[in-house]
Amino acid sequence: MTRSLKFLGLCAVATSIAAGFAMPTAALAQAAYPNKPVTLVVPYPPGGSADILARSVGQKLGERLGQTVVVDNRAGAGTAIGAKFVAGAPADGYTLLMGTVSSQAINPAMNKVGYDPVKDFTPVAALASIPFVLVAHPSVAAKNVNDVLAMARAKPGEVGYASAGAGTSNHLAGELMASTAQVKLLHVPYKGSAPALNDVLAGHVPFMFDLLATALPNVQGGKLKPLAVTGRTRSSLLPNVPTAAESGLAGYDVTAWFGIFAPAGLPKPILDKLNADITAVIKSPDMQKKLQELGAEPEQASTQQYADFARSEMTKWSGVISKAGLAP
Repeated sequence: MTRSLKFLGLCAVATSIAAGFAMPTAALAQAAYPNKPVTLVVPYPPGGSADILARSVGQKLGERLGQTVVVDNRAGAGTAIGAKFVAGAPADGYTLLMGTVSSQAINPAMNKVGYDPVKDFTPVAALASIPFVLVAHPSVAAKNVNDVLAMARAKPGEVGYASAGAGTSNHLAGELMASTAQVKLLHVPYKGSAPALNDVLAGHVPFMFDLLATALPNVQGGKLKPLAVTGRTRSSLLPNVPTAAESGLAGYDVTAWFGIFAPAGLPKPILDKLNADITAVIKSPDMQKKLQELGAEPEQASTQQYADFARSEMTKWSGVISKAGLAP
C-alpha cells in the first residue's frame, strides 16, 4: 500500500470516528432545551384574560420544562408591538407569544403591523377559546337568532348592536353574522366593552356580542337575555342556549381564542416538545378549573392542525374585514 493510500485510509477512519461522536453530541445539544428561562410575551396589559391565562400556563409549563417561564407584557398597537417583537426573535424556543385572534388574524388584516401572521410565526399549541354570547335587553321581543335576522330584514341597517370599537372581535362577530345571513345590521361602536355593555343594559342599544365571562352574571341575574353562543358547540355554562350555527347560520364560529406561537423556523424537536408539554398542561385538573373560571373552553391540536387553524382564521377574518370595508 502506498503512502498516499495509507493516508486516505486514515482520513476515512478519522472522518468515520468524528461522525460517530458528532451525532450524539448534536442530539445532546438538542435534548438540552431548555437550559435557561423562557420568555412568554403577552401583547396585552396585565390583568386581562390573555395575561391571566399566560401566567397560569407559564407556571405549569415551567414546572414541566424545569425552567422559569417569564411573562413579559408588551402591549400596544392592538397587539402589534408584542407580536412583532416575537416575530423578530431567534427561533430557539426561548421567546414565545401568547397569540390571539387579534394578534394573528384581525389586527394584521386591518392594519400595517410590520409582520406576517403566517410566514413569521410557528404555531406551537392551542390553549383555549372563549365564546361570545349574543345578548339582548329583556325588553327586546327577539327570542333567538332567527328573530334578530327577521328584524334586520324588516328594517335594513336599523337594528343595532354595540361593540368595544371598530375592528374588535365583538364588532366582527356582527359583521360575520350579517354577511352569512345576507342582512344589514347597524354597528354601534364604543371605546371599550364596558361602556358598550352599559348601554345595552340600559336599553339604549338592543343587542351585543359579549364575551361569555362578562355576559354570564348579567344573564344569570336576568339583566340580559341570551339568544345564542357563537362557538362551535354549546357552552357548559349555558347548556340551554343554542349555538348560532344551530340557529341556522351554518359554519358560524366566533371565539376569542388563545394559543402559543414561536418565531418562524422553530426546530421540530423543540416544537414537538412544547406542543406535548403545553397540551399536558391544558389537560391538567388545575388548568381545567382555571379555564372554567375564565369562562373558557380548553383546546387541543397537533402542530399541523394548529398551523392549519391559524391560517384559516387569517383567511376568514381578512374576508370579513374586506366585505365590511374595514381593510387598510
